[in-house]
Amino acid sequence: MNSAAARPSVLFVCVHNAGRSQMGAAFLTHLAGDRIEVRSAGSAPADAVNPAVVEAMAELGIDISAETPKILTTEAVQSSDVVITMGCGDTCPVFPGKRYLDWQLDDPAGQGVDAVRPIRDEIERRVRGLLAELGVPAASA
Repeated sequence: MNSAAARPSVLFVCVHNAGRSQMGAAFLTHLAGDRIEVRSAGSAPADAVNPAVVEAMAELGIDISAETPKILTTEAVQSSDVVITMGCGDTCPVFPGKRYLDWQLDDPAGQGVDAVRPIRDEIERRVRGLLAELGVPAASA
């Protein structure tokens, strides 16, 4: 089996792909490097990533300022091993054989960086837990 096929794929989904899913994808990319394929998308993507989210991630040395919200596609779900939903409810397509995790998290939309920090920290905690479940050691960052 080639190494690309062995690499798990994780998709983070929220409504706007401007906050929670962007933070989840950024933490997973930061901690797993190229050992996991990471995607994020939104059922109704915003025009830009939430500036308070960009600032909160920058405080940890993770730059997501160049990221843009992406539309959720059926193909993205079908090609992912794990789909993590963050408040998109019934708009997330469900396919048999996929592992779904629903992370109930406050929506950082319209919040300042002080309100975003605890959401960011909880997402990091859950991403580290996911890495442990997938058997992928977190990079020492």
